[in-house]
Amino acid sequence: MKCLTWTYALAAAGLAVAAASIDECPGYKASNIVEGDTGLTADLTLAGEACNAYGLDLQDLKLVVEYQTEDRLHVVIHDADEQVYQVPESYISRPESSKQMNANAALSFDLKQDPFSFTIRRKGSGEILFDTSRQPLVFESQFLRLRTSLPDNANLYGLGEHSDPFRLPTQDYTRTLWNGESPFIPRGSNLYGSHPMYLEHRTTGSHGVFFLNSNGMDIKINTTAEDGTFLEYNTLGGILDLYFLAGDSPKNVSKQYAEVVGLPAMMPYWSLGFHQAKYGYWDVNYLAEVVANYSAAGIPLEVIWADIDYMDLRKNFVTDPVNFPMDKMRELVDTLHDRHQSFIMMLDPGTSTNTSYDPYIRGLEADAFLLADDGSPYRGVQWAGEVVWPDYTSPEGVDWWVNEMDIFFDPDTGLDVDGLWNDMNEASNFCPDTTCDPKKHADDTNTPPDPPFPGRPNTGRPIPGFPDSFQPNSTALRTRASGDKKGLPGRDLLNPEYRINNHLGDISDNTIWTNITNHDGTSQYDTHNMYGLSMVKATRAGLIKRRPSSRPFVLTRSTFSSSSAYAAHWFGDNNSTWSDYRVSIPQMLGFTAVLNHPMVGSDVCGFNGKAEEAMCARWAMLGAFMPFYRNHADISSDFQEFYQWPSVAAAAKRAIDARYHLLDYIYTALYRASATGVPSVNPLFFVYPEDEGTWAIDTQFFLGESILVSPVTNDDSQTVNFYLPNDVFYDFWTGDKIEGSGAVVERTGVAWDDIPVHIRGGSIIPMRSESANTTTDLRGNDFTLLVAPGRDGKARGSLYLDDGETMDTGGEETSDITFEWDGVGVRSTGRFGYKSRRVVEKIVVLADEDDEVVGSWSLDREFDVEIRDRGEEI
Repeated sequence: MKCLTWTYALAAAGLAVAAASIDECPGYKASNIVEGDTGLTADLTLAGEACNAYGLDLQDLKLVVEYQTEDRLHVVIHDADEQVYQVPESYISRPESSKQMNANAALSFDLKQDPFSFTIRRKGSGEILFDTSRQPLVFESQFLRLRTSLPDNANLYGLGEHSDPFRLPTQDYTRTLWNGESPFIPRGSNLYGSHPMYLEHRTTGSHGVFFLNSNGMDIKINTTAEDGTFLEYNTLGGILDLYFLAGDSPKNVSKQYAEVVGLPAMMPYWSLGFHQAKYGYWDVNYLAEVVANYSAAGIPLEVIWADIDYMDLRKNFVTDPVNFPMDKMRELVDTLHDRHQSFIMMLDPGTSTNTSYDPYIRGLEADAFLLADDGSPYRGVQWAGEVVWPDYTSPEGVDWWVNEMDIFFDPDTGLDVDGLWNDMNEASNFCPDTTCDPKKHADDTNTPPDPPFPGRPNTGRPIPGFPDSFQPNSTALRTRASGDKKGLPGRDLLNPEYRINNHLGDISDNTIWTNITNHDGTSQYDTHNMYGLSMVKATRAGLIKRRPSSRPFVLTRSTFSSSSAYAAHWFGDNNSTWSDYRVSIPQMLGFTAVLNHPMVGSDVCGFNGKAEEAMCARWAMLGAFMPFYRNHADISSDFQEFYQWPSVAAAAKRAIDARYHLLDYIYTALYRASATGVPSVNPLFFVYPEDEGTWAIDTQFFLGESILVSPVTNDDSQTVNFYLPNDVFYDFWTGDKIEGSGAVVERTGVAWDDIPVHIRGGSIIPMRSESANTTTDLRGNDFTLLVAPGRDGKARGSLYLDDGETMDTGGEETSDITFEWDGVGVRSTGRFGYKSRRVVEKIVVLADEDDEVVGSWSLDREFDVEIRDRGEEI
């Protein structure tokens, strides 16, 4: 009866109940409080007359508090009947709880009964980290609000994806989380991913707050005379599911967050090489020509990518028979593999409805697609014309997708790809809004697949035809009965009263309509932000089925919390401007340091627009020190391969040479991220958390924990001002020792093929002694240990070794070696499971007078090398 009552009440709400201002909402009262050794529960009851500001206020709620570990506190507020949507564990599994005793926890939960509010404190100091007392909780059928007070000038980071400063503004700032296609990565807007996780840093330490909610939301950060500084969640639904992470160091917050959402996947070794892509490589011969041009220019190229150009009329799983015939494509892939190079292809979710297209027919038979209200496949428009979308959360959708991958990427009959690229998976829909008739819209924009290029055969073939039997999609509201935790029935799933600040407009604009029901009974209204996550999980599963023992590589545009467990991420369709060159650094820092995404990077030299030579040279240098390194451009952009300009080619050669020398250092940093959750790239304050001069820096970064990168960031400049903390550093290129003093240093005359890079004192950097043209060849080279003593005369570093390919990382057949310098010699200890023929052939100690010793020290066992006489004064 309760479900029927809710359906009727919600449908009638607009007529029967006058909505009040959000400021008039009464909040809740707490009762029936039961405290135990590991947490508490309570009932929450609406404290007065409902305000119904953006829906109906829910009368009865439940509060559950768990002390899950010493450093993690879990707070959940949900509806008493558990009808409101909750993120299923099929998307994100929940962390195990050790049921930590309250008395031993680092954080404490304190509750005020009437009106209900709560605070989170540090147990030791009593410091308040989260305080909801200034505004009452609002919990409505289609709107939640929760506000917490913040310190003045709070240091907040995270809440991605965005293209704003790394340290977030605290005045009139709104972070909207709603995944959408975002050409030119607009500032102050929602972009391709949603990660409702923030880290706050104070002089007393760092803590984190993760809000596990997939609904669209505005997170408002502001400072007013009346309320001080605050952060306020305003969501379109779901429950309040909050994880409080005690820290108290920034790195510990990162590790604790990774424990909640899942550790990142370890990437294959080859994926750290340099990649080249472009929308507009018009045939298979041009792909081969790009590879040959890189070789002729002497610039190492690891991976060539095929964008949607390769598809037959933009359909997945079919090559263009004229420009990309299968026999020629197979020949290309075989040649690449013979040269120790790799090949990656695009897969979009939009699936053509052409009735002669076999994957579509098989998908219909398998019931693989999302359905409209009338039971027919929901249709929209993407590159292939009129399309349907797979439901990647359903067994039917996943099995169909994996089967199509099996057929098309069969090594014996198809294309033996090395990785896959998931684009357009926010999901992007060329239909602008819910008035769109997909057939008519696709017909109205029916053009040849691409503009013709010089030398390209223009077949003039149209976008595929469209069946006449389908009627326009229904925009009817869903009236099904509610399932357990799958969403209240009767909601307006297309036009909620609260309007988030989505830069594309309404929540159904340019995406899958939000009233569409998934196979499990949930709706896109609640799951939209996780569509890309579900796609990469299915794609990864398909790659593993093809090569069960091999580590898969998937690149995704759309992300949600936990996407890193399945895929790498690039920052989408940026612009070829100095501004986007600069903003790639805070974008990277947000993902690697706060959002648990270690394998990330931008389209080097920019995707949209015309790349300038000087900017591209700078970006070639910068990109080499980011985890994912790929040059990629739009079809409308000029060709910008590094060999197009002599100055850029020179920069790229030097940059890739440095990167390949450091590749095992980078690989080790990625392993640490996948094994423990520590960042692969660190902001300066993660390494120097007590130095307030580092807290706002987002134009420098530490690759790993020891390589400080300080690029030139001003337009067309050869001067850079960068911050050197109060520590000893060594110039990466010259070995010169530099004493930092916690001040800004100016460097002039920075050539276009140069970038300031320093090694932090106290570090040992394992490097390949020689570079190579491919990562396969690189793995055949021996190592040099670069020792950079700290002010105490000591240094430490590590090296992770495995075969670079198999799924089992960190196992018995891998090596995790620690190197220590005590001022006299170097000693290695650790696990030595990976039997390598490579040795340490040289040890170089950077100091006032460099020491260098040549030898052959095995990486299969411990060694202890004395470099200085133990009797000499150090």
